[in-house]
Amino acid sequence: MGKGFRNPKGPASPPYKNGPYEFDQAFVLNKPVIEGSNRYILTEEFQKCPALNAVVNSAFSDADATAAANGVITVASNAANKDFEILGTNAVTANCKFGTTVGAIELLTAGADNDQMIVCPHLDVKQSAWTGIPWGTENQTQWEAVIKTDSAILTTLLWNGLKLTNTPVIATDDDQAFFRFSTDDADTNWRIISSIGGVDINADSGVLVEASKIYYFRIEIDADRQAHFFINNKEVYRTEALTNDVDLIPYVGIQALAGAARSVWLAKEKISRYIYE
Repeated sequence: MGKGFRNPKGPASPPYKNGPYEFDQAFVLNKPVIEGSNRYILTEEFQKCPALNAVVNSAFSDADATAAANGVITVASNAANKDFEILGTNAVTANCKFGTTVGAIELLTAGADNDQMIVCPHLDVKQSAWTGIPWGTENQTQWEAVIKTDSAILTTLLWNGLKLTNTPVIATDDDQAFFRFSTDDADTNWRIISSIGGVDINADSGVLVEASKIYYFRIEIDADRQAHFFINNKEVYRTEALTNDVDLIPYVGIQALAGAARSVWLAKEKISRYIYE
C-alpha cells in the first residue's frame, strides 16, 4: 500500500497547513499546466554568468559592434549575463563562475576582510525586465532563490531577498524583506529581516545554517501586503502589512568577515507579480 498524500510526520489531513506534502506516485497530466496565467513571471537559471556592469555595458560600445560585424565576438557581448550583474567591495567578474561540482554559479570573495560578491538585476534603464518592471509591495510580488552554502560556515555574512539597496546593513533600507546570516552577530539560524517605514524587525527563522546545505528561499507578499517567508517550503515568518507602493529589488550577496575568501553558490532566482494590480 502506498504512502498516499502525507507530510513528513504522517498522513495529511485538513486544514493542510503542515506541509511540505508529497504523493507516493507521480502525476500524469493530460492538459498543459498554465503557471499563473494572471501573473508576470521571470525565471533566471544563470546559463550565463553575471559580470561587473561596466563589462556588460561594453557590449553596446562602437568597438564591440565593429568586432561583431567582423565576426569577432568579445567576452562582453557573448558571455555576460544581460539581466544580472555583479557588484560589491572588491568584486571582480572572474570570481563569478560556473560551479565545478555544483549546478550553480559560484560567488567567491577576493580574499580580504569585508570583500563582497553581490548579484542583482541590472539597474540601468531598459536593460532588464528584472528591474524595468516594478515589483511593488501592492502587486502581490513573489520571489524565490536557491543557494548552496560553503563546506564550512566561517567568518561569513550572507543575505538574499527583496531590498531597496544592495547593502546587508539592516538599518539602511526603510522598506525591505530578506533573509540574513552573520557569524559576526553570532547567528546560528537564518534571520528574517523586515522593515516597514523604517521600523526594523530581526526575527529568528528557527532554521539552522549548515555547511554544504541547499536552501530554497521564498518570499510571498499577499493581498494585504503581508510578507510570508519560507525556507525549504516551510513558512517561518509573516510580517505586518508592508508600506504601500514600494518597489523592491532582489539581491543575493556574500561578504567575508575576515581575510579569507568565502563562497556561496546561487542556482536559481524567480520573481512574479500580478500583471495588473
